[in-house]
Amino acid sequence: MSASWKLTAYAPKPVVQAALLAHDDAWDWDDEVIVSGREVAEDKPDDWVLECWFPRKPTSTDRNNAKALFAGRAPIFSEDKLPETDWVTVSQQGVEPIRAGRFHVHTPEFDPDLTPGIVDLTIPASQAFGTGQHNTTAGCLAMLDLMKREGVVARDIADIGTGTGLLAFAALALWSRAKVTATDIDAVCVSVIEHNATANTVKLGSANGELTMIVAPGTDHPLIAARAPFDLLIANILSGPLIELAPDFAAHTVPGGHVLLAGLLETQEPAVRRAYRKAGFRLARRHVSGDWSILWLRKRRI
Repeated sequence: MSASWKLTAYAPKPVVQAALLAHDDAWDWDDEVIVSGREVAEDKPDDWVLECWFPRKPTSTDRNNAKALFAGRAPIFSEDKLPETDWVTVSQQGVEPIRAGRFHVHTPEFDPDLTPGIVDLTIPASQAFGTGQHNTTAGCLAMLDLMKREGVVARDIADIGTGTGLLAFAALALWSRAKVTATDIDAVCVSVIEHNATANTVKLGSANGELTMIVAPGTDHPLIAARAPFDLLIANILSGPLIELAPDFAAHTVPGGHVLLAGLLETQEPAVRRAYRKAGFRLARRHVSGDWSILWLRKRRI
């Protein structure tokens, strides 16, 4: 065990959420530094705290990077040395399992749910939940479950911006004979996917029932072009990239195919829906979880 440190800042909920989104978009963020956001207390839902966990004493660069998440209007950060302990475990304390549809997602510290009919997935909290995006993740899982229950057939699936691979794993659990392609712009995700696939007995490969991981910005990769068009395309990213990628997603989706979008605030939903309506999609279902919108869109056949 080694001493760990924490930077802490208190701010209103929208300010912390914006900082968390900025962290998601920071491609050069130090992978050893875990960032999380949460309510201060149940009776104060609008008061939030941002915490940055370090396995070392923060440097001036670390402090500046944390402040930069607030776009020049950073609150005051406090800096604390924590007792000698496992800093990853500390950062995961209080992270409860997610239950969405038939899915039960938990960190390795929690026992699996072996109930018949439940799909149990294990994802380290430092990867899956460190950015405060519980609502978008759970919302996507619930929407995938709804798609399956309503008869969606998916033989070719793409998860754009896969991160930990969680949604790709969930899709493969629902459509077990599908070919699943998971992409991310960050090459670090390759080893993350490999580790998480092993932990969840997900087969990596190019055959039916297997997952292929590639590094690519959006849909810009030869394998995406070769496997397209897809029956189901998933993207839990940010509203800006979602809008920019609307024409590409339309070009890579079969007529009548499905797109699952998340990572957008409810206030950003109208702009995203306009972009996809223009690209030839119609709304099949929408779900709001907290401040976040999850959209199931279907491409017009003509």
